[in-house]
Amino acid sequence: MPVTIAIVGAGPSGFYAAEALARAAVDCRIDIIERLPAPYGLIRYGVAPDHEKTKKVTRSFERTAGHERVGYYGNVELGRDLTLEELRGLYDAVVVATGAPLDRPLGIPGSDKAGVYGAAAFVGWYNGHPDFRDLDPRLDSPGVAIIGNGNVALDVARILAKTPEELSSTDLPDYAAEALRRAPIVELNLFGRRGPVQAKWANVELREMGHLADCLPVVDPAQLPESIADGLSERDRRLQEKNLATLRGFAGLEAGKQRKRVYFSFYAKPLEVLGGGRVEALRLERTRVEAGRAVGTGETFEVPCGLVVSSIGYRAEPIEGLPFDEGAGAVINRDGRVAGGLYVIGWAKRGPIGVISSNKPDGVTLARQITGDIDQGRKPGGPALERLLAGRGARWVGFADWKTIEAAEVAAAPPGAPRRKLIGVDDMLAVLDAAAGPPGGAG
Repeated sequence: MPVTIAIVGAGPSGFYAAEALARAAVDCRIDIIERLPAPYGLIRYGVAPDHEKTKKVTRSFERTAGHERVGYYGNVELGRDLTLEELRGLYDAVVVATGAPLDRPLGIPGSDKAGVYGAAAFVGWYNGHPDFRDLDPRLDSPGVAIIGNGNVALDVARILAKTPEELSSTDLPDYAAEALRRAPIVELNLFGRRGPVQAKWANVELREMGHLADCLPVVDPAQLPESIADGLSERDRRLQEKNLATLRGFAGLEAGKQRKRVYFSFYAKPLEVLGGGRVEALRLERTRVEAGRAVGTGETFEVPCGLVVSSIGYRAEPIEGLPFDEGAGAVINRDGRVAGGLYVIGWAKRGPIGVISSNKPDGVTLARQITGDIDQGRKPGGPALERLLAGRGARWVGFADWKTIEAAEVAAAPPGAPRRKLIGVDDMLAVLDAAAGPPGGAG
């Protein structure tokens, strides 16, 4: 009898785990369970819409989904359609690969005002995530403050800075494209608590900010160090040198006809969001870096803005039956092991650290653990899952069903765009109804 394995979550960590397990020598059957009809998680809903090349990793995931050992059950949610305890009763091993979809709270006075958003929610809105389609962010002021010095903060700034023409070849949803077209935004401020060498940007993304059609990057040369400190790895030194060179290039640019400006501001710690019912300004404290930490100087300043986007990190969502570390925002585990037959992988395991490909070695480790821990299959897996779901009237979406949905998105794409995303779950299921496909199935 094959070892039955359920992977909860169809994002990068879930697919890398399935790939590694499908290649394992042990006889096994792997079922990927995803709460949305659409797979790919962070690739579909987190990668910026103007970074289509990054999304090509889904081709590899599609091959994994087509493996004879792998099944896909979309539109199935823990807590709604079944419990974690029930799932563990159906499968020899359960792997939690749900990522870190929640924003880490900004946690300063005024952060609950209208016009303040976490990056996960804001990115989900402009990427067409069903959970955030109705966010309706306030884009009616000229000034924006973006808190954080990572790639996601750059993504947010770049999308807000681009022209409609620059965004026309993306899969940006129509509602977001129209809202951005109407927005009077002309001043974007990127704030980091520490200095430019501590920023976590990929240089290729930083360089993009210098090639925007209608936005000039602005850097105060006085905030740039003359050299890189000693004691870094060769890799970190190269990255910091590249980023500093790019920022120096920005500092030397002359203003042209660009209507917008994006200001890179370092050594600035947010203290308070100001305003009445909605944000009107952000108060910050100037800092200095001591032993790698940002230390306040007592000097404060204010920046007018009508929109604040906080990009300071993410956290996993607690799941009933899983031990959770509130401080780390991740599942409590021992190198991925949670309990007998229960594992965690990816950001839910280690927090939001690393890039998409960082999850691949995790998958290899997980496959080694499961094949070492479980010598033979004892639980029924997919057939029993289908009986349970059918008995509750739950409608699952197989991978062949997803391909029908995907084909409809591609067919509806405007000229030059890769797809027009279907946003709501009901809209996706309606495509299947129109195609007269079966209400569910394994694929």
